[in-house]
Amino acid sequence: MSKSAQLGSLFTLVCVVVLAACGTSESADVSNADIARVKDVRSSFGPQFKVTDVGQTGIDPRLLGAPALPEGMKFDPADCGSFATAQVLPAGVKGNMAATIAEGDGNRFIAIAVETSEPVPVNRPEDKCKRVGFAGGGMRGLVEIVDVPKIDGAETMGTHRVLQTIVNGKPSTGEIYNYIAGFGPFLVIVTANPLVLPDAPVKPVDTQRARDLLTATVAAVRG
Repeated sequence: MSKSAQLGSLFTLVCVVVLAACGTSESADVSNADIARVKDVRSSFGPQFKVTDVGQTGIDPRLLGAPALPEGMKFDPADCGSFATAQVLPAGVKGNMAATIAEGDGNRFIAIAVETSEPVPVNRPEDKCKRVGFAGGGMRGLVEIVDVPKIDGAETMGTHRVLQTIVNGKPSTGEIYNYIAGFGPFLVIVTANPLVLPDAPVKPVDTQRARDLLTATVAAVRG
């Protein structure tokens, strides 16, 4: 599979991340930052994990569009739909990205490092939009703000998304956690979701590992 195709699959998962943030916003020295060092986090995964590195490649804006939702989708609160459908990056942003993927212990973790052509603006949701439900077109779900580590010199945010649909006439539920840290023209995105394995119960997402991975990836990229 090509790098672009691999990263396309990754961003299918993270395209729902909202660039609202909390944490510190003091400027930090990024003169030594390098997104290729995202691969350094592979050492944090034990032998029970299958780890794959995706080398540096250009950002493809086609991979970063907001997910298409069925017509007639209703949001609760009604005026918070933008929180549920926001893009990872604003239109026109250029740059490069690299990633490390780890699968094991019933979970999938993806650490993505992005260097953009310019600092990405941060748009904080209103307090009433920190938990948004949506329904319509045979699906329903929610997206909500969750705890995220504070990282010096970076703005951080975490979200949890649950989606329920009907697949082959049967109800299907999926969830994904997204954690993001922005510093200067760099973004680190960590996603975590349960693996669906045959003849095995679905395990809860290890959110502590995901949060630790965000901190570790930022440190690796900064150097």
